[in-house]
Amino acid sequence: MALPLAILLSSIMLLGDMGENNELLAFKSAGVSLLRIISPLIVLTIFISISAFFFSNNVLPYTTLKMRSLLSDIQHTKPEINIQSGVFLSNIKDYRIKVGRKSSDGKMLYDMMIYDHTKGKGNESVLVADSGKVYITEDKKHMAFVLYSGADYQELNAKNSNEIFPVQKHSFSKEKILFEIEGFGLKRSDDALWKDYFKMLNIKQLDYMIDSLGKNLTEQKKNITTTLLFNNYFKREIKIDSLMYHSKKIYHLNTDSLYQSLDDLQKLNSLNLAVNFARSSKTYFEFSNESLISNKKWYDLYGIEWHRKYTLSFACFILFFIGAPLGAIIRKGGLGMPVVVSIIFFLLYYVISITGEKLARESTITPFFGMWISSFFFFPIGVFLTYKASRDSVILNITSYLEPLKKFIKKKK
Repeated sequence: MALPLAILLSSIMLLGDMGENNELLAFKSAGVSLLRIISPLIVLTIFISISAFFFSNNVLPYTTLKMRSLLSDIQHTKPEINIQSGVFLSNIKDYRIKVGRKSSDGKMLYDMMIYDHTKGKGNESVLVADSGKVYITEDKKHMAFVLYSGADYQELNAKNSNEIFPVQKHSFSKEKILFEIEGFGLKRSDDALWKDYFKMLNIKQLDYMIDSLGKNLTEQKKNITTTLLFNNYFKREIKIDSLMYHSKKIYHLNTDSLYQSLDDLQKLNSLNLAVNFARSSKTYFEFSNESLISNKKWYDLYGIEWHRKYTLSFACFILFFIGAPLGAIIRKGGLGMPVVVSIIFFLLYYVISITGEKLARESTITPFFGMWISSFFFFPIGVFLTYKASRDSVILNITSYLEPLKKFIKKKK
């Protein structure tokens, strides 16, 4: 997102500086139009947009894959990352460790409990500490816990089953415990674990996944329809798969007269059967619908990523045709007015983009419309600003808008 913002800001600053120094005026007085003035910049912007597409299609998926794989390996390497508040840590063999809470920087642990299961006799040994720290020793073979203000409780064996088990308590103000660990060194996992994730795919791979997911969705909908028709709605009819599409036989059944021909017991039984059938159909539909919604969201996520490859490049092109004419109109260079105008336009673009993507992720709108809605909104603005700048219109001068209104009011009076 920094690339479109950089193009927007630089184009406003450049054309604004040229306008402030009357360089644009000198060009136009020589009969050179604004489009011809910025034509080298248009060529450069097209080159940047194409480069941005190749970056997002080839470089970004590869680097994202490597980053996600490395991040996962690091998380499995550093025990400080895996220790969560209120959850028993079971990474260390024969020990269970629980931490009540962690400091904001993650260095201090509070309300610690360590259960020793090395003897295989349950929770006979437990260590409780008010706080502590954890780190890996330099040889990467041990995990060290430095504990403060705690006690070690050992349950001793009674002489017979009728006696109460005695407990031995050992208090301490500071104690260091070493746990032998294996496999805590950094080991690179196979990148193939993440290769099918939508952020790690290029256009060609996304096309394949979208096509496969689309076929699965179509097949799933067909299976749900067939099951509802032949196993729920027409469960007593002859089950022929082609019946609902090719059968020309039409059944005319007067359900009211049929129901009235039954006696009271038969009516009651038929109503009970109808209720059971309806509940069964509802349960099946709700279960199938949840699965269908989940698969549809994954289908939309791959579609969103496919359109993102193009929207980034197109955003660079559109924001240039907003920034360049705005710079020619406001005629202010430097980091003052250009920065303010750039931030306003970019925030508007960013909010619309994020809103459209969020709606697409929730399957409220299609991925195409969700990812391109900001471009649809800003494209006519860019055309309008370019037209106004080429005709030297002062669209940011409020007097030019108030003057026709004053004339209209004066004419009416």
